[in-house]
Amino acid sequence: MDITVKEVRTRKELRQFAAFPNRLYKDNPYYVPQIVSMDMDTFDPKKNRAFEVCEGTYWLAVDGEGDIVGRIAGIINHQYNRKVGRKICRFGWVDFIESQEVADALLEQVARYAREKGMDEIEGPVGFLEFDIAGVLVEGFDQLPTAYGKYNAPYYEPMILKNGFVKSTDFVEFLIKVPEDLSRYERFAKLIAEKYGLREAPIRNKRQLGPYLDGVFRVMNECYSHLHGFSELSPAQCDDLKKQFLGNIRLDYVSIILDASDRVVAFGVCLPSLSKAMQKAKGSLFPFGFIHLLRALRKNDTVDALLIAISDEYRHKGVNALIASKLGHGFHANGIHYIESTRELEDNNNVQNIWGRQEYRLHKRARVYIKHI
Repeated sequence: MDITVKEVRTRKELRQFAAFPNRLYKDNPYYVPQIVSMDMDTFDPKKNRAFEVCEGTYWLAVDGEGDIVGRIAGIINHQYNRKVGRKICRFGWVDFIESQEVADALLEQVARYAREKGMDEIEGPVGFLEFDIAGVLVEGFDQLPTAYGKYNAPYYEPMILKNGFVKSTDFVEFLIKVPEDLSRYERFAKLIAEKYGLREAPIRNKRQLGPYLDGVFRVMNECYSHLHGFSELSPAQCDDLKKQFLGNIRLDYVSIILDASDRVVAFGVCLPSLSKAMQKAKGSLFPFGFIHLLRALRKNDTVDALLIAISDEYRHKGVNALIASKLGHGFHANGIHYIESTRELEDNNNVQNIWGRQEYRLHKRARVYIKHI
């Protein structure tokens, strides 16, 4: 096969880059199409504050007939590299047809880019920041991804390994059944609240949520600082996340825990599952895609566990019971039966312990790879 890898330089090519997996997996029942316009904003330095600390380049693989057969991004997160004292080039947003030749052409393009930038390692798939889609699906090909996960065909891993990569880390996802009886959580939550002087933030509308968000991001930066691939979020990046998620948040699925001085010490945020709605939207918000998303936000039986964090001061002290109690009542009130954990590191026991007393199963696994150059 005659393969050419070309750098994305025009708006049209960027749209082709963003839309390629939607075309590649058009007829796959387990693929969740990404919203092309939103992905294009992610790739745009003028709209994504991640470019404060990152740089990136995108490539398309084209065959001899001019058809797009693959895509890949090369990313350098300078802040993270300084934090860990390494020279890592990330690759992300990688998709390709079932061809080792195409996979090699894309990965070798990133390797050339990495060498030009003075990097020593290539790692991926990961994005600019922790909140971008990461990992190659290696288990759970018969499961529907969350809107914050990603489906790929089984041939990705063997082709990446054949190119010389090895496993770096895994992300796991769980399906958790909402417990019918919350009394145990309520009793424990009351004991912990009294012991440490903690309480649920009194939030009755989204406007009242605003004053607590800086505290939420402070706890997030503290709690996630040791996680693989995470670099501290700047105020501007926090503002981007506020805009991205605030419109979709339902207060029934938000828990913010305060100490005696009204300082945020823990939080949990879930969002109604958008996976089936995004399948119906087929990668576009207009003319009717947004209607499917709005319906999913109002009526659903599944939520995605988006973010959970507890400050170091209160870790291992049972504070998760306060979060579980508050969210559990919200789930019961709105007919939620299942919780999907979004991708979490396989060794992130702090989060996984939250599910330990509930009925759950590990049903998806995604892998990140590394290669020294």
